[in-house]
Amino acid sequence: MADIKKTWYKEMSVYQIWCRSFCDSNGDGIGDLPGVYSKLDYIQSLGVDGIWFSPIYPTPNCDYGYDISDYKNINPEFGTLDDFKKILDEVHRRGMRVFMDLVVNHTSTEHMWFKEACKSVDNPYHDYYIWGKGKGNKPPNNWLSVFEGNAWEYVKSVDEYYLHVFAKGQPDLNMDNPKVREEVKSIMRFWLDMGVDGFREDVITFISKKEGLPNGFPLPVATGIEHYKHGPHLEEYLDEFRQVLNEYDCFCVGEGPMTSLKDAVDFCSEGPNKKLDMLISFDHMSCDCFVTDWIKTPFSLTKLKNTMDKWQQAMYGVGWNALYIENHDHARIIDRYGDLRFRVQSGKMLATMYMFQCGTPFVYQGQEIGMTNIDIKHLYEYKDVMTFNNYNLFHKILHMSEARFCKLSSQVNRENARTPVQWSAEKNAGFTTADEAWFNINPNYKEINVEAAEKDPNSLLHYYRKLIKFRKENEVVIYGDFKQYYKNSNKLFVYERNYEGKKLLVICSFSADPVKFVAPEGIDLANGKLVINTYDVLEPAKNEFVTKPYEARVYLFD
Repeated sequence: MADIKKTWYKEMSVYQIWCRSFCDSNGDGIGDLPGVYSKLDYIQSLGVDGIWFSPIYPTPNCDYGYDISDYKNINPEFGTLDDFKKILDEVHRRGMRVFMDLVVNHTSTEHMWFKEACKSVDNPYHDYYIWGKGKGNKPPNNWLSVFEGNAWEYVKSVDEYYLHVFAKGQPDLNMDNPKVREEVKSIMRFWLDMGVDGFREDVITFISKKEGLPNGFPLPVATGIEHYKHGPHLEEYLDEFRQVLNEYDCFCVGEGPMTSLKDAVDFCSEGPNKKLDMLISFDHMSCDCFVTDWIKTPFSLTKLKNTMDKWQQAMYGVGWNALYIENHDHARIIDRYGDLRFRVQSGKMLATMYMFQCGTPFVYQGQEIGMTNIDIKHLYEYKDVMTFNNYNLFHKILHMSEARFCKLSSQVNRENARTPVQWSAEKNAGFTTADEAWFNINPNYKEINVEAAEKDPNSLLHYYRKLIKFRKENEVVIYGDFKQYYKNSNKLFVYERNYEGKKLLVICSFSADPVKFVAPEGIDLANGKLVINTYDVLEPAKNEFVTKPYEARVYLFD
């Protein structure tokens, strides 16, 4: 068995907060930091060890916080720096940690650096960004942004185009400029000195662009991505930022869209050259789609199992995995990989499936009560720049009507994860006392809410608490190896964990229909203890049984 280094970030579970939709304390319809503070008892009751805040910095909201206008302050819509320090102190008092989103591939166009950069090509801030001269009336190259059409935007005052691989309001920083890297390190130290315990680094693998910015392979979106998804100086710059992290007892998880498993292993390998503690991969989130969430395909359990198996095997004893099935960038998981007819049962099974693998589990707000996608009928009700860009693309290329697009959107859109948290069956789901919340509240809040889940001993919420508690108390869940059984089954996901003489067998049915389970050769369930189960199991342990809809069982062998 591999020799695994034990450390605190491997043993924690993390709760992600997208503040705007978490809890509104002042009745303006927008979630805020005092709202978060009011729910710290609830967050702690889950058993998690840390909170990851999606961006809470000042922003004009062209990408809801991922376009930052001031890295060393708090969005006034959410509160003040004192409000944040109050949360930080209280979370630490409770023995938990706080992580910030570090978004340094780009800033907002409203950032002071960019405003100065647009004044003159001689301005010292001009080289903080990536600029290019046009070719006649055309941009410097054929790159397309991920969010908003062409990746170049013309600025008359300097007669140049700036690069934005995301929205127009998100100009890319020129990380090749040493002054920019010093600014990034200053930002990191500002928050770490305040007491923040680490960062989730947004699209951090995009920060280095290929010299000369050559044309890219033509795609409907993100043309040119092959020239920046792993640029020539990426490792060098990650090493530079890692030097700052090493000055503190902190943690860093990077987001790496389209990052290969090989790169992830290289970045996260233990030792002096480690760049990231773990990497947020997208591979396992593409088992019901092609390339992007928006190109829907039937869910493939074998693809999910094979993907997770590859990451488990490659990282074990080498690096560390980030485990998640929901966040702010994806539709709700029960609508995708589960079954709304069996919302609680499939929600429990999915929780078991991912949380008992080797890695640090992340839980996204509302996931723990089984919040679902929202059915929005009209385009004008949406908020996200990505939604409108996709509508323009689908309408232009496929001649898709607004009604058909909204139907698709209700299945795949990341805005499904951004509806306000459903706290109770009261008006506006207990999220706000305002007449309206900033974004639509899912009408099913009267049935699906925290208050109802607290009262139901068989709720998904209580089940998440049970899983997190069991993980914390059993090192085999944290540090055990991973062995998959029945790899070709399109209904069962079965795997084993082993650590220091203990074995865990995890059985998950991805079917509403009965499925015959036979214990793998050499395993006798009678020798194990049933420690986690989603249905009551009354009969004595047998090596064969028939699963109930979306059933999950976990057996522990000493």
